[in-house]
Amino acid sequence: MQQVTEEQLKKDNYLLYIFTPFCGTCHVARGMLKKIEAMQQQELFIEMNASFYPDFMQNYQIQSVPCLLIKKDGKIMEKIYAFKNIANIYHYLLMYEPEIFTRKK
Repeated sequence: MQQVTEEQLKKDNYLLYIFTPFCGTCHVARGMLKKIEAMQQQELFIEMNASFYPDFMQNYQIQSVPCLLIKKDGKIMEKIYAFKNIANIYHYLLMYEPEIFTRKK
């Protein structure tokens, strides 16, 4: 998982994992996302430390962390706060980013 850049935030499509470093639930959620990346053999998510982006947090009305923000075609499609399990995250990926599963690895 790579750290977010200002340039990436201007893109129309991304899977953004938002966290804070001292959040235990965030560490569990990050582990799930890392497992998904390992299974897919590609980096899928970019990550953002919420503490460094207060304007982004306010502008996008991020209510809590961890949060997986799915942006597609310039629109926020989902803000996932309850990660639950890996299968739940795969459900959202299949819904909004099905091309992930057809890309050459």
